[in-house]
Amino acid sequence: MYKKNKIAYIFLIICYLNCVSAKAILPNDSIPQENDITKTLSKKELRKERVKNRNFHYNILGGPSYTPDYGVLIGGSALMTFRMNPSDKTQLRSVAPFAIAVMFKGGLNLGTRPQLFFKNDRFRIFGQFAYKNTMENFYGIGYSTNKDYNRSKETSEYRYSGIQVNPWFMFRLGESNFFVGPQIDLNLDKILDPAPGMITNSDYIKAGGNANGYKNFSSGLGFLISYDTRDVPANAYKGVYLNVQGSFYNKILGSDNNFYQLLLDYRQYKSVGNRKVIAWMAQSKNVFGNVPLNKYALSGTPYDLRGYYMGQYRDKTSHVIMAEYRQMINTDKENFVKRMLSHVGFTAWGGCGFMGPNPVRLEGVLPNFGVGLRIEVQPRMNVRLDFGRNTVNKQNLFYFNMTEAF
Repeated sequence: MYKKNKIAYIFLIICYLNCVSAKAILPNDSIPQENDITKTLSKKELRKERVKNRNFHYNILGGPSYTPDYGVLIGGSALMTFRMNPSDKTQLRSVAPFAIAVMFKGGLNLGTRPQLFFKNDRFRIFGQFAYKNTMENFYGIGYSTNKDYNRSKETSEYRYSGIQVNPWFMFRLGESNFFVGPQIDLNLDKILDPAPGMITNSDYIKAGGNANGYKNFSSGLGFLISYDTRDVPANAYKGVYLNVQGSFYNKILGSDNNFYQLLLDYRQYKSVGNRKVIAWMAQSKNVFGNVPLNKYALSGTPYDLRGYYMGQYRDKTSHVIMAEYRQMINTDKENFVKRMLSHVGFTAWGGCGFMGPNPVRLEGVLPNFGVGLRIEVQPRMNVRLDFGRNTVNKQNLFYFNMTEAF
């Protein structure tokens, strides 16, 4: 028995020494390494791996374009996403979409609406920042005036020059989904070269405008309270978002006018299949007091009632309700065509706006519906091309933007 065990021990020792010797005499690149897996990948596959593991992602699109508000232009959009802490793969990616438009008839438009997430989403900075020097239109104030006002160079057109700086600072309350914080809103608005018809407009004259133009500076401070359970805020598949914002603009803060603003925003998202979502929202925008021309509540923007010119309908109150169906094409990605199709989707929406001089006295109804194309340029980040219908003025408008409307 002892001899058999001794022979077995000697055999194991010899095998071990042989393995050690073999490993010692083999060149390093003959020993299986983790990097051997990547060495077998093609250059294209290696590039995909590097891109996948990169923290900072960006997409740039540009070329000749057309918008309903500015006509033919050279436009460009950039979408940048990144994590504030690159080592934390569970952290929400910050989103910074930028847009630039150079108009053929003269003008420049720069804007961004960032969503930045810090410290494991304990702190957020949202908001909007814009610079504009463009040709725009003023249709008066109130549903009846707006509806019947003729849009033309002689009646409504003017050159607008303005800057907006509007950051929101949001702090998470404990472990909840509630956020609170302050906001700042600074706006410098100038109207130059007003159309002859605009000079005689009673709303324009009442606000302080004349043949030389109009100028206003508004400086406001405010608060916001939000509840947010969206999985990806820039393109949610599920969750609820509720936001309440209040701001006051006062001469003590350097503002030319004393007025107040209250915004209510409710959105909900429900997944109804693989990359199929039903989203709905209700918004209420209200201003009170001596409101400057460019701070009235607008009904019809690229982010709600797509199909109405920006500023075509304005008053002290605007309510909007909408529902939208979104779907991306699902394929098995086994060939190039299917892989490309998996980045394409569509949407269809319907909704209605209500406007008036105060929250309960509503004078006009603005029905709206439309369809859109979606192109995924980054995971869960889409370029959107929307075609909206204004049923009041019987017009169709086209939009090109980064990220979803809401």
